[in-house]
Amino acid sequence: MKASSHSKTSFAELEAEKAPSIWAEVARRFFANPLAVMGLVVASLIVFFALSADVLPLAERDFADFSEVLDLPSAKHPLGTDGLGRDFLSRIIYGARTSMVVGFSVPLISTLIGVPLGAFAGWRGGWFDFVLLRVIEIVTALPSILVAILLVSVWGSGIEKLILYMSLTGWAGGARFARAQFLQLREREYVLSARVLGASDLRMMFQHILPNASGPIIVGLMTSIPGAIFAEAGLSYLGLGINDPVPSWGKMVAQSQHYIQVYWHLAVIPTVLIAITMMAFTFVGDGLRDAFDPYM
Repeated sequence: MKASSHSKTSFAELEAEKAPSIWAEVARRFFANPLAVMGLVVASLIVFFALSADVLPLAERDFADFSEVLDLPSAKHPLGTDGLGRDFLSRIIYGARTSMVVGFSVPLISTLIGVPLGAFAGWRGGWFDFVLLRVIEIVTALPSILVAILLVSVWGSGIEKLILYMSLTGWAGGARFARAQFLQLREREYVLSARVLGASDLRMMFQHILPNASGPIIVGLMTSIPGAIFAEAGLSYLGLGINDPVPSWGKMVAQSQHYIQVYWHLAVIPTVLIAITMMAFTFVGDGLRDAFDPYM
């Protein structure tokens, strides 16, 4: 009995020592990737400005001065003013907050919905797996943007509703991925050994399978952020996303298209920022994927 207890303790200590080294190796691979590091720096700057918009010395984002409509960049307004005389720099930075709120909320909510469903289906199988897979196929076959447009037309727009609509159509991808991971990992030797030793289903799922599936799930979460940002910008451009007076980069592009030939910077700046933000998070997601699975 003592020898067995000592063996279990040694195994537990070995696992505890090995876990940090795995994450350290992932971090080493990630920071050895120049594009991933560059993407992380750019994404961190965007998140920083989005979070600190309220404390930065900016003009009021919604204050309209009709005597300064469409002013060119100056010391008072570094990026000029928009068609209502509002400070464009202030609205650009607050628009970054809108993109970050949607970009992080939609993948997170979709993951919280889809991953538990997919994990349970992959672990248990049977009728639940069959039904869930059919639902996933139906949801995946529907164009997510068209579904969001339909929901906006029926129940209205707004940042909270937009996050809800996009999450309702975005959970299927995470569920399919989690199901595939659990189907694959449940047949591994360490899971079979734990089952033979009498481990419960919850213990095998949360202590043996989920830690090994956490890396790909994190990668999937990160790579979903650019898609959510682009979807919000597209819907806002069509006038179906964020409502006034909340700034949105997509809405700012749409509002400036009437005078783009003269005041071209009002459309180019938010467009470039959307592209840079999506590229930065894409680089981070690709870097995490390569760090967790160097064979890719």
